[in-house]
Amino acid sequence: MRFPFMNSKTSIPRKTSGAVSTLNIGAEDSIYTEQIKALRAKVEYRIDQIQAKTFAVTSAVSGEGKTTLCVKLAANLASSGRKKVLLIDTDMRKADLARGLGLPGKPGLSDFITGGAPLSDIVCNTVAPGLTVIPAGLRVSEPADLLSGNVFRDFLGSVKDGFDVVLLDTPPVLPVADTLSLRDLVDGFIFVYRAGFTPHKMFSRAAEEIGEKGILGVVINGVEPERQRYYERYYGSYYQRPSASDHVS
Repeated sequence: MRFPFMNSKTSIPRKTSGAVSTLNIGAEDSIYTEQIKALRAKVEYRIDQIQAKTFAVTSAVSGEGKTTLCVKLAANLASSGRKKVLLIDTDMRKADLARGLGLPGKPGLSDFITGGAPLSDIVCNTVAPGLTVIPAGLRVSEPADLLSGNVFRDFLGSVKDGFDVVLLDTPPVLPVADTLSLRDLVDGFIFVYRAGFTPHKMFSRAAEEIGEKGILGVVINGVEPERQRYYERYYGSYYQRPSASDHVS
């Protein structure tokens, strides 16, 4: 099965403990930063190519780096200043996104869908210019029912009018049915696959659940150390920070 969009390996760091913001993950790693920028460029090209604006970021199972990738991509798309970006946490079982950004987790999407909060109360600004976030909200027992209902469908249709790009951080495909409810509501899926962590059979099964036509690309997380050293050997000099003695004459 060939996915034409992201076929290069992007290394997304594992989640870090403590109060480090998701936005700051990898900030000191110039190679990682350039990889995220490359991903942004490919997404922007795809947006223009197929006239799309709504994307779901997902993975086969938990722990593949999906939420980190989604946040970093959203912030980089917004940082260019060319697009107004909305990031929505549709994982109403875990709601990790808001916590990683230092935002209140509720009220959020689930509260709006169930009538517990108006739209104006669930929209959050972030420290990243141009990036708006809607957290998942109060945890609910049957998120798939909320995501497949008319209220969420109408909500997604209305918020799309106010943004150039809408990114949905979704639950992993295999453990729960939530993400499958979004297949006919988004323009496509970006899959995160963590090499050496997720068995390829599980990834293939998740991809089949979504359907090949619905997958815009795959980001492979977890570059082997040997490949990373090879990368740094030939490209590392381009990413070294200038020293205090460096100057432009």
